[in-house]
Amino acid sequence: MAKALGVGGIFFKSPDPKGLVEWYIKYLNIDKQEFTGFTFSPKSMPENSLTVFSPFEQNTDYFDPAEKTFMFNLVVDNLEEALEQVKDGGAKIIGEIQKYEYGSFGWFMDPDGNKVELWQPV
Repeated sequence: MAKALGVGGIFFKSPDPKGLVEWYIKYLNIDKQEFTGFTFSPKSMPENSLTVFSPFEQNTDYFDPAEKTFMFNLVVDNLEEALEQVKDGGAKIIGEIQKYEYGSFGWFMDPDGNKVELWQPV
């Protein structure tokens, strides 16, 4: 039987894809690609990081205040600095940093109204 090995991409609609890509390049220092998007190599991720694929209950408030039915998570090397950078870019910071034994999390709303979770693994 075939087996899924990981997330190959996250694809979503935007009213200004090129502008949103440029925003992420500027405020989260993501390497620019030749196409409209980004690639992340597993070897560029910290040792304790992983990709989570997790459906939520339909009535969850975890994605609030976004009105969308998805949220994505980006692994970062410095959570506090990353949150300051996106805030400088006009993002709205959501809540306070939460710390767990597997890392720290923070959230923001990007220019398109997507809620983004940032994770700094331990």
